[in-house]
Amino acid sequence: MQKVFKFFLNLIPRPLLIRLSYLVRPIVAFFLKGNQFTDPIDGKSYRKFLPYGYESVRENVLAPGTLSLERHRLFWLYLKNETSFFSSENLKVLHFAPEQAFLKKFRKLSNIEYTTTDLNSPIADVKADICNLPFEDNSYDFIICNHVLEHIPDDTKAMQELYRVLSPNGTAILQVPYEKERAQTFEDDSITDAKERAKIFGQYDHVRVYGMDYFKKLEQIGFRVEAADYTAKFSEEDIEKYRLPKGELIPVCKK
Repeated sequence: MQKVFKFFLNLIPRPLLIRLSYLVRPIVAFFLKGNQFTDPIDGKSYRKFLPYGYESVRENVLAPGTLSLERHRLFWLYLKNETSFFSSENLKVLHFAPEQAFLKKFRKLSNIEYTTTDLNSPIADVKADICNLPFEDNSYDFIICNHVLEHIPDDTKAMQELYRVLSPNGTAILQVPYEKERAQTFEDDSITDAKERAKIFGQYDHVRVYGMDYFKKLEQIGFRVEAADYTAKFSEEDIEKYRLPKGELIPVCKK
């Protein structure tokens, strides 16, 4: 039964899964209550998390309450503990492709002026192309753009636009899926079969697999980049408790 459940769960696109979650999420969260694992975003604990994945299923990674994945929880902990995001006054924040795990919480913050943007998302405040943003130069103090650039054919132009609208001394966190073992980013437009693209790029709608040169490319755009290994600050017990992606580097970019 568990294998059947996981099979159907991973057939559901994440946006649809999130919409369905408004109905089933409270029920699933109730039945999975426990004290083995904790989602730091809502502070709730469970006996286990749900499986998630496209080409390969990762066990125990999708938090039932917020539907956060490992990278979301890592980002949240970094944001809370290592930045002034929750305390700075009048912080202008631009959030690309806003994740449901964060959206409501960020909207409730009184210290930030919060704008969301996406080309297609129905929940975004501003419909915009990341390669041609309708915002003035130097207009945002904090930019969140996580797991977006791997979908963008001209990621150089997108990075230039992110740099342009970031204010001097501002911060942009630009997470992407990358492979530590890969030195050079790989892309191949000649691969058009959706299944083959999913196999090679991780998802059918990804246009590249980033390598470790991703951080260098951000620097070439003009950012000062810290590749923050934030899980190094956690014990093995806490990494497991929060189900964090051990060793994943967070691209913290300054202007």
